[in-house]
This record gives sequence, structure tokens and C-alpha cells, in this order.
Amino acid sequence: MELAYDIRGEGPTLVLVHGVIHRRHAWDPVVDLLARHRRVVTVDLPGHGDSPEMPAGANPLQIGMDLAVDFLREIAPDEKVHVAGNSLGGWFALEAAARGEVASATGLSPAGFFANALDQARTVNTFRALRWATRRMGGARDAFVGNPVGKSVGMGVFMSHPWRVPAATARIDAASLLSNKVIDRGLNADFSFTRPVDQSVPVTVAWGRRDLVLPCYEAKRVRGVFPQAEVTIVPGVGHVPMWDNPQLVASILLAGSAGPTVPRGASGAHARPAS
Repeated sequence: MELAYDIRGEGPTLVLVHGVIHRRHAWDPVVDLLARHRRVVTVDLPGHGDSPEMPAGANPLQIGMDLAVDFLREIAPDEKVHVAGNSLGGWFALEAAARGEVASATGLSPAGFFANALDQARTVNTFRALRWATRRMGGARDAFVGNPVGKSVGMGVFMSHPWRVPAATARIDAASLLSNKVIDRGLNADFSFTRPVDQSVPVTVAWGRRDLVLPCYEAKRVRGVFPQAEVTIVPGVGHVPMWDNPQLVASILLAGSAGPTVPRGASGAHARPAS
């Protein structure tokens, strides 16, 4: 499967993976800040943006993960790259770290640390409720989500400052919410990580204190899976922090990817410095 992607900047490769219903435009607030120091690759996950639909199968996450690993190997054939992701994309980044496929992984409010099945169901049903409300808007949808009040109502669950999102971006997200087929497959999806995880891969997790989709209490579970992880609760930002505080998010991503890059075939403990 050919995934849609863009590349900006030069330096060590940093692949950015968006969350469910988003596409690679989710990283627009931070790409220019990162591209001064990294070769930034933004990619559309299967079933999102300009990439093909997620293939059918019993475990969509593992199917998607296999496709993501193939992409990582194609984008930098000779070395393991740095990967960062938000929400569902955070799960992909951390699962790649668990498999030893990357030089480092950074998760921004990553999925995969639900307290229990009810916690997972609550998250999926949040998206379903938003989809129902968006569908009820009918022809008034674009006008509603394009103004500051509408963005605050419709996107306030995702970020602390939803009015900062451009109207065109808000309309794309609303349309994606209606058309996305991955949401309903998430209720019973297996978000477990490969065990044992590769503890030589540096892992950074930053969780928005105002996250209403994956509440920050889930961050307490991270080190139970990734003992090497550096975990931070970030005040003032929500589930999708890129629009809330681009400079802070960029600094987190640069710090998380500041370690050595790793030639393919080597473990995370054997490397050359990143520039």
C-alpha cells in the first residue's frame, strides 16, 4: 500500500503520525519549527487523508502497524528513524519502539493505556457522539465549524484553544469525522503493545493535562509497559496540543528525537549522534 506523505527540511529523519480522523495537516503548526533541524516526514495513516482505506481484517491496529513499519523502512532504508505521534499515531510510534523499529519514539497523549474496557469504550463513544452531532448539522456544518464559536463547541474536546484552528482545517476535520471508517473498529481493537518491549529505544511521552479524550490519568500506566519512558504532564494543552502551543510541542519533539540515529540491523544502544 502506498501511503500519502510530505517531506520538509534536512537532518535526521523524524516521521510524524497523526491521530484518528486527522490527516498529515494536523502537524502544520509545528512542521516549519521542526524542519529547521529535522527531515520531517508527515504521513496519512491508512483510512485517512489521501491514503487508501485500511484493509479488512480482525485486528486493524496490527494491520495498520505492519503497513506503517513498511513505510518507515522505505522512507529511510539504511537507518531507523525517529517517530512521533499523537493519539492513535502515538500508539503507532510507541508500538514501533516496542518492536525496536525506530531510533526513538515520542507519544503525545498516546492511545494504548486505557484503564479498562469501559475507558476504551468511553473514548470511542466520544468520537461517535461528535460524529452524530456533526451529522445533525446538515448543510449548516461548514458555516458552524468555520466560526470561533462553532470551533469552540465542536473542537473543544480536542484542544484548549480550538478557535486558533483555521476555518479550512476545521472543515476538513468535520468532513473526516463523518467519512472515517476506522472509528467504529476501535471499540474492540487490541491496543496492547509487543512484549517484551525493546527497552534500548528512548521513549518520551507528553500528556496534556486538559486532555478530555484520553485523560492524563492514563499516563500513570506508561512506565508499566515502557520502563525507560520519560513521562511529562503538560499544563495548558489538550488532546491535540499542536494548535494549543506549537513552540512547546516542537521543543518536546526535538528533545525526544535528539538522541542518536541507528543503522538498520543495530539495536538502540549502538548509534551515531544526531545533528
